[in-house]
Amino acid sequence: MAEEKEKVEKGLKLADPIESTIDISTQEMIARSHKLGIETVFDRAVNMKPCNIGLQGICCKNCAMGPCRLPLPKGGIEGEDTRKGLCGATANTIAARNFARMVAAGAAAHSDHGRSVAEVFMAAAKKKTNAYKIKDTEKLIAVAPHLNVATTVEVDGKTLDRDTDEIAVEVAEKALNEWGKMEGELLYLKRAPKPLYEKWEKYGVKPRNIDREIVDIMHRTHMGVDQDYKNIVKQCSRASLADGWGGSMLATDLQDILFGTPSPLQSEANLGVMKKDHVNIIVHGHEPVLSEMIVAVAQSQEMIDYAKQNGAAGIQLSGICCTANEVLQRHGVPPAGNYLQQELAIITGACDAMVVDVQCIFQNLANVAKCFHTKLITTHPMAKMEQENVVHIQFDEHYALEDATRIVKMAIENFQNRKADIMIPPYKSPQIAGFGVESIRYHLGGTFRGTYYTLNDNIINGRIRGIAGVVGCNNARTKHNEHHITIIKELIKNDVIVLSTGCSAITAAIHGLLTPESAAVYCGPGLAEICETVGIPPVLHLGSCVDNSRILLAATEVVKAGGLGNDISDLPAAGSAPEWMSEKAIAIGHYFVTSGVYTVFGGNLPMSGAPVFQKYLFEEMEKMYGGKWDVTEDPMEHAHKMIAHIDKKRKELGIDKARERVLMDMADRQKLEA
Repeated sequence: MAEEKEKVEKGLKLADPIESTIDISTQEMIARSHKLGIETVFDRAVNMKPCNIGLQGICCKNCAMGPCRLPLPKGGIEGEDTRKGLCGATANTIAARNFARMVAAGAAAHSDHGRSVAEVFMAAAKKKTNAYKIKDTEKLIAVAPHLNVATTVEVDGKTLDRDTDEIAVEVAEKALNEWGKMEGELLYLKRAPKPLYEKWEKYGVKPRNIDREIVDIMHRTHMGVDQDYKNIVKQCSRASLADGWGGSMLATDLQDILFGTPSPLQSEANLGVMKKDHVNIIVHGHEPVLSEMIVAVAQSQEMIDYAKQNGAAGIQLSGICCTANEVLQRHGVPPAGNYLQQELAIITGACDAMVVDVQCIFQNLANVAKCFHTKLITTHPMAKMEQENVVHIQFDEHYALEDATRIVKMAIENFQNRKADIMIPPYKSPQIAGFGVESIRYHLGGTFRGTYYTLNDNIINGRIRGIAGVVGCNNARTKHNEHHITIIKELIKNDVIVLSTGCSAITAAIHGLLTPESAAVYCGPGLAEICETVGIPPVLHLGSCVDNSRILLAATEVVKAGGLGNDISDLPAAGSAPEWMSEKAIAIGHYFVTSGVYTVFGGNLPMSGAPVFQKYLFEEMEKMYGGKWDVTEDPMEHAHKMIAHIDKKRKELGIDKARERVLMDMADRQKLEA
């Protein structure tokens, strides 16, 4: 703490709590950090300005002759763009290479997450671990055909159900094969609407396997390889599709089969979920394989009794980032906050252990933990920290319960070592979370038809104007949570139902938008009526950032239900990442664009310094796939760009004028079914 206080006393600027965030609990904890002399991400954002040339995507450091910086002339480009790096690489080539490497890193992060889950799934299927078992056999049977795994067998002329253990092993084998098979294409591509699949085939972007497309990008963006920005973008499309329709989708499916398919449940969100008299354990990161075991151990009577023996009233488990979303959607474990709140959870003084796995983890957590008693525990072999006060307990799926027990016991025994005043902001909000393709079908489709027909019907008659996917991170370069909430409120005010994942979903929960009651306050009359009738929030929590695959499949179900075109690009739908910061967000954005979705990013995209390349992504891609990129710094403009696109699609479908619902008799229904 003394070191951090010295930094503050040296004249470094401090973040203004009110200007940094719209969340009261975060404001209070920033103020507390200043009082204690602890530097946080909010202070670092004030003191470190971003590189303007890097922001424009036109700095190349792919060889030791650089970095080569190609700033735009003050008056912009008139006539031929003559800017070149030492090797002659143009601004378009440099910006495309930088963009592609972000796609590769983001796709690698999501897909490696999926691989880890697949490996644990294989261990469970082969019964090589006692910790994990197949929980959702119904989803196993549903997923198997998409991996060309038979669920029935012919015996003596009779069709019999195959043994689920056999199916599980074969699903595991086929799934793992998707990362490195030598020939063919990703099996899940055919889950997409046929016209979309045919576009991918036409433009040559069908992924061959997951790993190869990432390696391909890294090769072609090496100095002196691919020098055609259009060809580089083509490989971006392959690699991003390998994420969205490959690694991420496999991760979601296998997690559902292994840990249980989510269904709506009630919980809370924000730092106020922590409890002063409890052992507070926070799980943070993205992979749920260990956190699932921590949930089981922390809820066991043995550990609760052990906590009481050590002076605590019990154990309070909560989460940060997407590990939070994973344990929330299956167990109701409340998120303590989103990405930018991770340091603040420790600054409460009540965090006895923070257990991290991979992705979005500040190295500065170790410096903050030094100021308190908090045990910071890393668990993944590829994600360690150099600081000496960090404990590493490497997760092994074969000893998962033992690892989880060791971690929970360490947190309990640390409860008595608290050395600072406890300050937990008294703010938390109720939420309904855990929606998925299946539960949306039930709530908005009904059991009678078993499809998304009713949702489509309400889009056609105008009660629901359209669908928006609002996803992604927080970014300390924007006011924490403000863009997410401004955009979401404007969308639902205009009758656009929102599907949300990742830190955006946590943000919506913190600000009270994940309850059915919020519809009456914030929604337009059509969406409010639907939410009141069905009993759902206007913003549906669909899980973690790999669970953006649920949005793809939900959109596919809408296409299948009929009446709204034949492809995802026909739908009155749009995507949004209001406060993005991660390379994963670029990979997600690109697979949505290549799947036919108009996608708007908030803040900045690193391509403005190469206007020809930017125009290709913002205009030309739409001619190919029906989706395109867009960007704006203004959240209200952001929302209205999405609404304008939704209205454009409604007009193209001929449903731009509201229609009243027509009561149908059984004969009419039978005609529709036929």
